[in-house]
Amino acid sequence: MSVNITPLIDVVFLLLIFFMVTTTFTRETQLQIDLPESESQVAAESEKPIEILIDRLGTYAINDQVLIKHDLDSLKRALTDTSQNPATPIVITADAAAPHQAFIIALDAVAQVGFSKVSITTQEESQN
Repeated sequence: MSVNITPLIDVVFLLLIFFMVTTTFTRETQLQIDLPESESQVAAESEKPIEILIDRLGTYAINDQVLIKHDLDSLKRALTDTSQNPATPIVITADAAAPHQAFIIALDAVAQVGFSKVSITTQEESQN
């Protein structure tokens, strides 16, 4: 009495082929970047930034001067009156409860006037 192992070998090879075909081989790659070094601590600002403040009601203030109207044209006019240099940095500080539309209007006004250096302020999450 002998045991025929040919069907067992066939099944094992079929399982091997199945696992080889269905397995995905991903090659994880990461870019190796060597950042440049600098000895200075703070970058020198050539011009004081323009600060746009947005409160929770959507009211705008530029450098602590509250705007009477809250529309795009008033904001654009106030930005051009504050600085004619498009390289002047802009800092947008919005209340967390401010309307999303007010923030978008501020970004749109900055872009239409031609300013290119825009920063958005945040605060660090409190560790309660």
